[in-house]
Amino acid sequence: MNLARAFAATVATLACAPAALAAETKIEPADTAFIMVATALVLMMTLPGLALFYAGMVRRKNVLGTMAQSAAAVAIVSVLWFAVGYSLAFSGDGPVLGNLGRAFLSGMGLDTTTALAPTIPELLFAAYQMTFAVITCALVGGAVADRMKFSAFCLFCVFWLFIVYIPSAHMVWGGGALASLGVVDFAGGAVVHINAGVAGLVAAFVVGNRRGFGRENLSPFDLSLAVVGTGLLWVGWFGFNGGSALSAGGRAVFAIVATHLAACAGAIVWSLLEWIQRGKPSVLGIISGAIAGLGTITPASGFVLPWHGVVIGALAGGVCYYFCTVVKMRLKYDDSLDVFGVHGVGGVLGMLMVGVFATASLSASGETAGISGLIEGKAGQIGVQALGVLATVVWCAAGTWIVLKVIDAISGLRIPADDEIQGVDLALHGEAIHQ
Repeated sequence: MNLARAFAATVATLACAPAALAAETKIEPADTAFIMVATALVLMMTLPGLALFYAGMVRRKNVLGTMAQSAAAVAIVSVLWFAVGYSLAFSGDGPVLGNLGRAFLSGMGLDTTTALAPTIPELLFAAYQMTFAVITCALVGGAVADRMKFSAFCLFCVFWLFIVYIPSAHMVWGGGALASLGVVDFAGGAVVHINAGVAGLVAAFVVGNRRGFGRENLSPFDLSLAVVGTGLLWVGWFGFNGGSALSAGGRAVFAIVATHLAACAGAIVWSLLEWIQRGKPSVLGIISGAIAGLGTITPASGFVLPWHGVVIGALAGGVCYYFCTVVKMRLKYDDSLDVFGVHGVGGVLGMLMVGVFATASLSASGETAGISGLIEGKAGQIGVQALGVLATVVWCAAGTWIVLKVIDAISGLRIPADDEIQGVDLALHGEAIHQ
């Protein structure tokens, strides 16, 4: 009798073993597949998305050099990120920087996860975050297109990654000082867009205006390339914002829909304003408005309802249009491809809109659970978000200025006047797009 009971217990244990193992397994295949796709989409945003978007808006003689910056950012930042960047941003609990506990992927096994993304492999989380670091560095290059040395840009990617981007990522996303104060940024309004925009503005002032700025015709080479680039960026943004939910669920879907509607609203409002002011809606205006809407919804996308995305995108179309036209002309700074006017201003606006429209029912569990904004009677989040914006702007502006001055002392920042006239394609790369 005892033997029969023991046999029955053994059979029952074996029958339940798969279920028990499944219950103990942390990694979810669906979430893993979703973030793998999102990682590919966000990487596509830089190359070829941003490369085409930027290349279509510079002059023919600078197309290849502009694309080279995006390619260089992918290569340089990726290697540095997996070496020590990820560890400094997402390991440890320091207020400004993490530690080297994950340097050179130390401690990452097949089943290793992180508390920040408990249902996917930690290595995948690191790869996903890498794509954000890549595109942020690449975005800055648009502000100094046509005139910055390629060698200087490569050095910029190295120094700026460690001085500005990684501390910012840790402070906001890695459990650092700003996160502890309650600042939230779903997909990169501060970490990506404010940093890129402010760095671009500082770089534009430090490097100086292009030859002929405000006097000569600096018309884009081929806006059809920029339209194709916009399409790739738009689709890639679904991975950017939707993927930031870090799981395949309803929150990701809400983020994607809000993102799409914000882009549409931004394109419509920018075009209407241009139509009213200039009598014609330009292709450049349509795509600029879409990118403004995408950048502005980014920090709020996982906290707001789809119709909030329409409002935020419409505001982005109007505010960013004003900065890219009126403010830029009055201050006479040459932000070549409007990195500050679109991404910097959009990032600030989006971070503040979190404090207005954040909806508690959309917040995930953990530190961001129950985040509410003004429309739910919690006006205090606006002040918290404003503090995050101010801290990011100050840190980025100071860090970028220091980085640029160091690089200028090492190798110089700007190409010689003759090379600028000839174009960076031939002067720096020995290649050119022929007629």
